[in-house]
Amino acid sequence: MAPQVKDDAFGSACNLLAGARRVVAFTGAGVSAESGIPTYRDAEDGLWTQYDPEEFASIDRFLQDPTLFWRFFQDVRYQAITKAEPNPGHRALAALERAGRLRAVITQNIDGLHQAAGSRTVIELHGNTRSIRCLSCGARYSMETVYLQLARELPPPCRACGGMLKPEVVFFGESLPEAALRQATEAADACDLLLAIGSSLVVYPAAILPERALRRGAGLIMVNRTATPLDEQADAVLRQPAGEVLPLLMEAIGVELEPA
Repeated sequence: MAPQVKDDAFGSACNLLAGARRVVAFTGAGVSAESGIPTYRDAEDGLWTQYDPEEFASIDRFLQDPTLFWRFFQDVRYQAITKAEPNPGHRALAALERAGRLRAVITQNIDGLHQAAGSRTVIELHGNTRSIRCLSCGARYSMETVYLQLARELPPPCRACGGMLKPEVVFFGESLPEAALRQATEAADACDLLLAIGSSLVVYPAAILPERALRRGAGLIMVNRTATPLDEQADAVLRQPAGEVLPLLMEAIGVELEPA
């Protein structure tokens, strides 16, 4: 049974999805929270309530001394990411793509769970943790290889040249990857409906993409457990967890999810 949502937001979302043919999803940390990966900005248990982002995720601090970040990665992030599996929200978006209705997933997440769920067109605005690169020679390593290295060497040096290793994620103080931002902008400009899921929409320049879609006439469905700056402009606002409400939306418009 569909959840009862004030002002029949669920029914409005179903109608929008049923009529849309160029859907784009914009996802944030809330999507992966249901897979056990902590969000960054949750007021109760977000990572940035426990760890100072200027110390643990600033590019200036990292280049000065990467030890603190790599210890954080070793003790906190690696286990959360490697144990996590796609949840029904991730699988619902993959099903919508298979049905030919979803053009792309634009994500702020760095965990790779959209790809693991079967999504093929994923634009990673903030990079990913699966690849780690040497800042000196450009050699690349897997996340698993570097994690094993951390047991012996902290911070881990490049095996090829001894240079500094950095995950291919966007730290505070860095620009978004130009190619990813260009692809995301093109997708947002061309969509007729944008699904903003699990994002607080306060991190720029990424958060400007839903605004661009709105300005160009696209519909907007918000799926987030807390309020966002665009709620008043959205066509439907769903306060349910993505893993609960997205499969219901797919069922309502006749899109089948593959078994987990």
